[in-house]
Amino acid sequence: MTNLPSEPEFEQAYKELSSTLENSSLFEKNPEYKTALAVSAIPERIIQFRVVWEDDKGQLQVNRGYRVQFNSALGPYKGGLRFHPTVNLSVLKFLGFEQIFKNALTGLNMGGGKGGADFDPKGKSDNEIRRFCQSFMSELGKHIGGNIDVPEIAGDIGVGGREIGYLFGQYKKQTKTWEGVLTGKGGAWGGSLIRPEATGYGCVYYVDHMIKYASGGKDSFAGKKVTISGSGNVAQFAALKVIELGGTVVSLSDSKGSIIATEGKGITPDMINIIADLKLKRKALADIVSTKDFSEVKYVEGARPWTHVGNVDVALPSATQNEVSGEEAEALIKAGCRFIAEGSNMGCTQEAIDAFEKTRSEKGADALWYAPGKAANAGGVAVSGLEMAQNSARIKWTSEEVDAKLKDIMKNCFENCLNTAKEYITPKEGEHPSLVAGANIAGAVKVFKAMHDQGDWWH
Repeated sequence: MTNLPSEPEFEQAYKELSSTLENSSLFEKNPEYKTALAVSAIPERIIQFRVVWEDDKGQLQVNRGYRVQFNSALGPYKGGLRFHPTVNLSVLKFLGFEQIFKNALTGLNMGGGKGGADFDPKGKSDNEIRRFCQSFMSELGKHIGGNIDVPEIAGDIGVGGREIGYLFGQYKKQTKTWEGVLTGKGGAWGGSLIRPEATGYGCVYYVDHMIKYASGGKDSFAGKKVTISGSGNVAQFAALKVIELGGTVVSLSDSKGSIIATEGKGITPDMINIIADLKLKRKALADIVSTKDFSEVKYVEGARPWTHVGNVDVALPSATQNEVSGEEAEALIKAGCRFIAEGSNMGCTQEAIDAFEKTRSEKGADALWYAPGKAANAGGVAVSGLEMAQNSARIKWTSEEVDAKLKDIMKNCFENCLNTAKEYITPKEGEHPSLVAGANIAGAVKVFKAMHDQGDWWH
């Protein structure tokens, strides 16, 4: 029995990590890490506040704002902001908990956190969004700073370049300081090149290493059919990178439905550019599917793409949490999918992960191979860390420099997950190592060691 409220999203994230650690040899070799896990599961601090703002009719509106400062063992709290009606403490604790270990896997000095509000930007004017952001930062700004907590403002739901501009401007007014307190900033005022692309690009780079490892270096994205969900930054840039590497993108989606490419060349860069413009206007895919530019795709209303794309080679869930169910996982396995990597955070349900790991164990080298979001989508926060470094040094790297660093980070992340999995869970003959186990264990060990050294737990 507990007096705590039910937090299903956070409980799912915790169970996913803890069960992996328990089913490895980690606790056998280091039983004291059970204590570390229990300590790490409770945030260092949770800040909750009201956000009062005025709409265009002059009427008062109020929302709930949050910041979960989860763990600072490896550096300042680092993690995004989400503006969406579904935001609550359970969602933010799950995202912040995942962020701790994701940030550890980048190799950069960043702790884990997450924040946001139950505010819906859809249907709001620019002035309403500005007034909301200024009110939100008036409270949040008391609790953050370049060496304390650096929210990430790019790529999450409801928050983009417009919002970060308003938030940063308000922080500057109330603190009288210009510092790298937010990442995802505009390119002309401290933002890093490649940041909007980083999560999608990084996910594709990670899968490219999976493909090369599985094929002994003989295969690549060239000729692969790739199904992607979502149509925001992550999905858009993942799709563009897949196309650049010779793959064919057969789907994108939003909360109202999916577009599925019919036989032919698949979804094109021109179509993706149209979708990007559409999403800046906060409109739905349904608004453009009847136009001539989309004559070679079909629209499936109210559905995710996984059971509608036919045979595919790669799946990249890139929309939101729990967007691949156990049933959809089985459908992807039957469709011959060989690789799945989460561009979104906790994109697969536990039932889906169990199905992927079961087939990996049973089918050996021919199985579908799964990569969790804390590894596969770490490219976004990695480039945010690079933005922090550029701000601190008052310099700006070229796109080529940032992209090269991103590629190195994703390569090191993959190899870390792979080698850690081999160390703590001995794979059977012909079986690919468990990347979910490798990611969870590698991230946890790094964080637990730092917490121990700093006296956050002891034995």
